[in-house]
Amino acid sequence: MADFEDNPFADPGDSNPFQDPSVQQATTGNSTSKGLEEFNPFEDSNTQNTGARTTPITSPPRPADTQPAVMRPTSDAPPRPPPPYTQSAAQPAMTQAQEDLMKRQEELEKKAAELQRREQQMRSAQYNTRQNNWPPLPSWFPLQPCFYQDFSVDIPLEFQKVVKIGYYLWMAYSIVMLLNFIVSLAYFSSGGGSSAGTTFGLSILFFILFVPCSFICWYRPVYKAFRSDSSFNFFMFFFVFFIQLLVTIVQAIGIDQWGTVGFINGLSHVASGSVGKKAVGGMMLIMGFLWAVLAVVDTIFLKQVHSLYRTTGANFQKAQEEFARGVVSNPGVQTATKSAASGAISGAFTTPQQNQM
Repeated sequence: MADFEDNPFADPGDSNPFQDPSVQQATTGNSTSKGLEEFNPFEDSNTQNTGARTTPITSPPRPADTQPAVMRPTSDAPPRPPPPYTQSAAQPAMTQAQEDLMKRQEELEKKAAELQRREQQMRSAQYNTRQNNWPPLPSWFPLQPCFYQDFSVDIPLEFQKVVKIGYYLWMAYSIVMLLNFIVSLAYFSSGGGSSAGTTFGLSILFFILFVPCSFICWYRPVYKAFRSDSSFNFFMFFFVFFIQLLVTIVQAIGIDQWGTVGFINGLSHVASGSVGKKAVGGMMLIMGFLWAVLAVVDTIFLKQVHSLYRTTGANFQKAQEEFARGVVSNPGVQTATKSAASGAISGAFTTPQQNQM
């Protein structure tokens, strides 16, 4: 039976490969390495000591603050304003030429806005006729308003404050003139003599004359000067208002028989001795103080108007041209000129005829 167990096709000289000593040593011997079936990854004995020192891979160091990044809730407090702007040394400073250019640009923008406002005013004036509203008189009064006055319509925005100050100054001047009339009456009633009578009479004349003349001769010119940038009205205001300033200074002095009460006749009346005269003299001294305050305010207002006049571009040559145009276009002057010319022509024709006869 043993003959039937042998492989008839096997090579008799061929040996079993598993009987090789090296294979048997690898499978059954004490090898330093274990097979894959016996490998346990959790055993300490699996660490192979190759004799080389290896550097372990370590994670990078973590920052001290190991808390996770979270967004802070917004608070109800308002945000902080940005720091104020400060010009650094690297930035060039604005030169004088640039500042002048900016000022001219602002002036041009103001003039453009003013021209647009006046154009709209002219368009509206075609449909709405402007009626005189000053002085404000009731409709049943026999006299009607003589002037039209509206600061918001006629006067540019940058000049409205100055014109209103001029109007209030005229009202203050009228009130002081009225008080001068009242105190002059008290001066005359307290036994001031003939000089007091003259002062009282002239105070009535000055009140009736100076109040409307001041309105027409210096307030209306300054109103029209700022309304239409009129050089002629500017010069008329300066001339008349300067004369009024000098007259106000004289009125504060209080020269007797000059129509006003002030310091001189007030002191002389206080020194008369009686109690009544001293009281009236005190009122006269107060009037002198009011005249002095009015003169100071007039000086300040005159200087303010002059400073604005220099920025408007008005001059004496323009004033002459405006005066010439006003005289030529005045209907009364035209009528007088025509009548004078016709009279001269008729006289020239009648004279030769009379000589021939």
